[in-house]
Amino acid sequence: MANELYQLCNRTQRSGEAPPQAALAPMAGVADRAMRELCMEAGAAFCCGEMVSAMGIFCGDRKSAALLALTEAERPAGLQLFGKEPYTFAKAVEAAMQNAPAFIDLNLGCPAHKVAGHGSGAALLKSPALVQEIVREVVRAVDGAVPVSAKMRIGWDEHTVNAVEIARICEAEGAAWLTVHGRTRAQMYAPPVDYGAIRAVKQAVKIPVIGNGDVSDGPGARHMLDQTGCDMVMIGRAAMGHPWIFKRCASYLQDGIDLPDPPIEERVRTMLRHARLLCAYNGERHGMLEARKHAAWYLKGMRGGARLRQDAVAVTRYEDLVEIAERLLQ
Repeated sequence: MANELYQLCNRTQRSGEAPPQAALAPMAGVADRAMRELCMEAGAAFCCGEMVSAMGIFCGDRKSAALLALTEAERPAGLQLFGKEPYTFAKAVEAAMQNAPAFIDLNLGCPAHKVAGHGSGAALLKSPALVQEIVREVVRAVDGAVPVSAKMRIGWDEHTVNAVEIARICEAEGAAWLTVHGRTRAQMYAPPVDYGAIRAVKQAVKIPVIGNGDVSDGPGARHMLDQTGCDMVMIGRAAMGHPWIFKRCASYLQDGIDLPDPPIEERVRTMLRHARLLCAYNGERHGMLEARKHAAWYLKGMRGGARLRQDAVAVTRYEDLVEIAERLLQ
């Protein structure tokens, strides 16, 4: 692992202990500030804010600016930008740097139509020359203050799997590391990840490569590392309602021990704490609207969870969620 990424991850004070090897992925509308704080507390190596529109920042959009805020409890944390114009990326970096991120990440992988359908995210993979311009401008804009990374898919579709080309461009223009989701944009999230494509990127560049996709537990993290040779793993969907996945990954990767999920009481306490954080940051009304989906994820797999999830997605007050939790524990 290259020095910049190693320093970012090595938050332990015990000499000789390996840094965490699993980071939280930036997930728009999901990996909110509260979730990031809980995952960092549970042992994530680092996290990244929800993707922010470079154009939105450039135009002074308040919602975009609010997404740049970082708390001390979620650090080390980066900020991820998306867009398609090098100039607006560079100007957005100036605003992002005011929040003291640990790194700036470039979104080259979002498959959502509202992003990729307008030429940003994964659509940039179809324009290697534009990727080159964007990385160059952002690296120039940060001027060595923080590392610049990129999160990418392996291609637009099966006919344009160009992850190695894009990775080499990013490396040549000064990217410090890459995160590779092992699917094309066309594949979305359906088929298994292509470990070979991630491995090809790792073998093609000298900078660190983080493997992303289908890591849902410690053995899965070990499999990703072994199959690809990548330096770390990044976890997205498997952390939803399951922040302790990072403790489980650390235990398995460091000691070979596959920890079970925590007891129901702890899972419920974490769910309620997540909701309280959302209310503290957003007010109860908006906070509980956001808490609905998280509560449904926390309740998944529990006995009687299907009915409780139906109730959870209709809560409007924190007390409503407490009542659901009490019913579950009884």
